[in-house]
Amino acid sequence: MFSQTAEYALRATAALAERDSAVTAAELARLTDVPPPYLFKVMAQLAKAGLVTAQRGKYGGYLLQAPPGAVTLLEVINAVDPIPRIYHCPLGKPEHELALCPLHRQLDAAYAQIEQTLRSQTLADVT
Repeated sequence: MFSQTAEYALRATAALAERDSAVTAAELARLTDVPPPYLFKVMAQLAKAGLVTAQRGKYGGYLLQAPPGAVTLLEVINAVDPIPRIYHCPLGKPEHELALCPLHRQLDAAYAQIEQTLRSQTLADVT
């Protein structure tokens, strides 16, 4: 259901949530079992979304931008691989132009439930 990128982002942010100081990329890769090149890509996306910061220097590394209790799992996932929603029936039938067909209405409702569950859980809840 969730992409490898979303899984890696959750692992990385959960690992950061358990620490009070910056974590180097090498240490974060070791802690999360994420290949370093892939980790750099994921961390860049999380930084772009404002969820993590990167500090340079002797005591540098990655830090969460906000306390773990303020970062939802949905924010982490949406930063790297947003949960899809269905706004238009992909079948393109004229009778479905104004509203989703029953099939796609149910699928979108399932996505909405997943979003709600992830929105209600923070990194503090999973560390």
